[in-house]
Amino acid sequence: MSREYVFYVYILASRSRTLYVGMTNNVVRRHTEHAGGRKGSFTARYKIDRLVYYERHQYVRNAIAREKELKDWSREKKVELIEKVNPTWEDLSTAFSRNYRGEPLV
Repeated sequence: MSREYVFYVYILASRSRTLYVGMTNNVVRRHTEHAGGRKGSFTARYKIDRLVYYERHQYVRNAIAREKELKDWSREKKVELIEKVNPTWEDLSTAFSRNYRGEPLV
């Protein structure tokens, strides 16, 4: 029996809409780490703690490539992507279960 892997590319934002792009295999854990604000980190300094966008990938190489692609985008293009699926910049982290894999409930 083979195990199915899931990887996420995500965008976090602060209330002032400073953005952070990342990739993980567990969105809940990673969001918690960012929200916890490790001293001196970019996300702590700018209070970036809201998950405003994510996408799922089956293969780690695809997720890494997509993360790099998004990081190269202009701010305007990232904002457009976020607002296409999350026009109110709602914190999407509540859509995730608290299971060990950090997968969305829906």
